[in-house]
Amino acid sequence: MVLTSSTRESTSKLSPLARFSVLGVISLLIWWSPLISSFALALRDEQYTHILLILPVSISLIYQKWKASESSEESHSGIGLILLVAAFVATVVARLNLSSLPRDEQLSVNMLALVVWWIGAFIVSFGTRAFQRALFPLCFLFWTVPLPEVILHPMVRFLQESSVASTRLLLTLFGVPSTQDGTVISIPGLILEVAPECSSIRSSLMLLVTTMVLGQIFLRSIWRKALVIAVAIPLSAAKNGLRIFVLAMLTTRIDRSFITGRLHHQGGIIYFLVALGTMGVLIWLARRGEEKSFVQHSFQK
Repeated sequence: MVLTSSTRESTSKLSPLARFSVLGVISLLIWWSPLISSFALALRDEQYTHILLILPVSISLIYQKWKASESSEESHSGIGLILLVAAFVATVVARLNLSSLPRDEQLSVNMLALVVWWIGAFIVSFGTRAFQRALFPLCFLFWTVPLPEVILHPMVRFLQESSVASTRLLLTLFGVPSTQDGTVISIPGLILEVAPECSSIRSSLMLLVTTMVLGQIFLRSIWRKALVIAVAIPLSAAKNGLRIFVLAMLTTRIDRSFITGRLHHQGGIIYFLVALGTMGVLIWLARRGEEKSFVQHSFQK
């Protein structure tokens, strides 16, 4: 398609919001099927539940930082146009299956292309200054990309092994004899296997996503944000180890029905809230540190 000068002129007369809306509609026409497939995957598979939160959170964060006056004259950014073209090309390659990708990886590539298109559309419509202000919520959209098995499997394995290690540590601290064979832990009266479905991948991803948002909202320092996000990763394994340890103690010391009861199958929310509370305290301490640094800096001036 060749753009005539009149077409370019009429396009340039569109307001930034109207331009972004047009590009948004185009994205839905191209990527409607992958988008719906991702939401359906999130509804039926707990490993992808976090995807449902990303769009509303990103939109809310962008709205908070929105400044209509920043719709700039540099809206036709070359970077934005490059991203739009790259997103379209990637989608064509994935759909023609030129690289023989498995189905889950095709979905990931399509969703990755959609996010890149949205970011490119934002830059083209509102300019690079607005993009810099909305950098976090726009990049946060990459969480809508379903992780393919080639990435998800090592993550689950890491959580399995980390959960076993943290469980063994708690057992040792409380003087409970135990042995380990891979992801199987044996204690007197009970054998526990930390299966992939016991890795707590859903709550771990939810904890990481939530920590990123809270850090962005309440902290200013980049290194403090990075610190709380880094802590969320081992904390995910620690909370799962605590869950396994408590379940083992209740089963062997009180009633064996705990191993098959509701606490086993539905008690994850308790430990998620404990971990989230821990992250909340850490973020509060980091925020206080920022405030003290700001006050000291002000006095020095």
